[in-house]
Amino acid sequence: MNIADTISPRHFQVLCAAEPFSRFVETISVAQVVAAAGLILFAVWLLRTSWGRKALVDSPARPNTMPPYLPLVVLFVWFTSVPLAVSVAELLMPDLADWQEAGLKNLIYCLCGIAVAVGTIVLAEHYFDRRLKGFGLNIRTIHKDFLAAVVNLLCVWPLVMTAILLTIKVGTMIWGPDFEMPQHEQLKLIGRYSQLSVRVLTFIAAAVMAPLLEELLFRGLFQTVIRSFLADLKHPHAGWLSIAASSVLFAAAHVNAGHWPALFVLSLCMGYSYEKSGSLFRPIFIHAFFNGLNVVAVLTAQP
Repeated sequence: MNIADTISPRHFQVLCAAEPFSRFVETISVAQVVAAAGLILFAVWLLRTSWGRKALVDSPARPNTMPPYLPLVVLFVWFTSVPLAVSVAELLMPDLADWQEAGLKNLIYCLCGIAVAVGTIVLAEHYFDRRLKGFGLNIRTIHKDFLAAVVNLLCVWPLVMTAILLTIKVGTMIWGPDFEMPQHEQLKLIGRYSQLSVRVLTFIAAAVMAPLLEELLFRGLFQTVIRSFLADLKHPHAGWLSIAASSVLFAAAHVNAGHWPALFVLSLCMGYSYEKSGSLFRPIFIHAFFNGLNVVAVLTAQP
């Protein structure tokens, strides 16, 4: 018996019309849904803030007595302590296997990162009005910052992906069809070594220590120093200019130039979240989620 004989003609027409829609739904990927949701949220933000012009009108101030050279000192200590410690470790333990050396480098990075992060927090406690709360480390806002970070990352995700696609497009036009964006060194380690210790240390370094340390430095120190300088000059766009300037520094601090456009876009989101909320936890969470998702993507792609 034909199924059309068991239902009314009207219902049969509805089913026939729904079939192409069902096939269309089946072709939609999770990535496309996430991108669409992000674009909608970003569009709503643009409309509510008059295309960003009113986005920072009520951003909280961060009064401080921090000298302008302080972020450079912290950056120098960070950039010199890790390679120096790695060189010493290689002299003391020259016969390590490749995977052991990779794990050791990540361990050193984490230990040096902890030391620099603690030093940065101590400096913030000294130089910022309202101490760590004025710096943006208020434990009471963590639950709000966690949820807001998810929404903020969702908003900027399609923009970051667009930056990556444009970078690949331009790279292909300049260097030919064989151009590929270089993979981040930490992601290479995740894919190259299957030892659990290496993967755990790499994940901690990429998704915990790097976000914590880099946000303390580039958002907490650099962005604040630049904003304070521009505010003293009575510049009407001190907030956005400080976000853009710290984002340039953040992107340039990474080795692979091919990553700079996407990192700059991501950094604009993290800088805005700090400027708007006054909380450093928010950009730290955004950064951690972004790095963590990339690590998980590499792990799940492994055979």
